[in-house]
Amino acid sequence: MGKVTPFLMFQGGKAEEAINYYTSIIKDSEIKSIVRYGANEAGDEGTVMQAVFALKGQEFMCIDSNVKHQFSFTPSFSIFVTCETEEEINNLYQKLIDGGEALMPIGDYGFSKKFGWLNDRFGVSWQFNLPL
Repeated sequence: MGKVTPFLMFQGGKAEEAINYYTSIIKDSEIKSIVRYGANEAGDEGTVMQAVFALKGQEFMCIDSNVKHQFSFTPSFSIFVTCETEEEINNLYQKLIDGGEALMPIGDYGFSKKFGWLNDRFGVSWQFNLPL
């Protein structure tokens, strides 16, 4: 077996916008590769056929789906981020909540100093934790 990699399927040509945003707000992150559909290929020209990006060393793969599905992302699978400072958790939460929705607003829920859970504007679910 090779490695196990989380995979995100975006609709509406949003994959590249999302990964550009994620790698711009999380330090030590990068886009490793992007392959786009060309003319007369199975996807819309210029959309992401496959991309690999890393957030703090954790690799993800993603695509733009050309098939319209009855499903999208679900909060039951989320990206869990352990933050080191209050400034970091507040900053990331505020950037990703823009255009998204709060599932658990930043607060003290008793199991950590601060915790927040949201769906971002692309539909991806994020949990942010500042440990005790």
